[in-house]
Amino acid sequence: MPTHSDGEETRQSPPTRSKVMAFPGQRILVSFVCAAFIAGSWSAALAQGSGDAKPPEQQKAPEPLKSEKDHLADVARAVQGPAGLPECAHLGENAIIRMAKDDLDTAFRHMDLYDRFGCPGRHIQESFRCLLLAGIPNSAKDSTVLELLVRNCWAPKATAAAPAAPAPTAPAAASPPSTAGAGAR
Repeated sequence: MPTHSDGEETRQSPPTRSKVMAFPGQRILVSFVCAAFIAGSWSAALAQGSGDAKPPEQQKAPEPLKSEKDHLADVARAVQGPAGLPECAHLGENAIIRMAKDDLDTAFRHMDLYDRFGCPGRHIQESFRCLLLAGIPNSAKDSTVLELLVRNCWAPKATAAAPAAPAPTAPAAASPPSTAGAGAR
């Protein structure tokens, strides 16, 4: 017989039967119940998926984009100065789209080219502010909506449904009070 390291003999215990599911019919019953449960859940899942799904007609589809040539011609008519030039409009809109998608490295590359062509940086700032106030779409499938918003913010007069950017207000000229000490306290 095997011994421990200190010389004692070990006794082997007689094999014992597990009391979990002691009856052979119990195992079959549990297996049958599990199979019925799984089959029932599959049929319920299939019934949900194959129901009368309504087509997404309730969602309005975004209007189709104009061709690049038509869009740039509209921008040239609507925007005065260098921001209306085709190269400025194209690079500026691409930079804004990249900023909206948090692709800042590519956006900065577009802005470097934008600056190299002598385009006004202020117009990118105003257009991006307009986009932020209009709301940037979250999902990737809304890229057409994003592009429309950017186009509308770049040249608001070129499209009919353009979200207007708030005009910057000049600070009021500081004038001395007409009567000293008569202000609200």
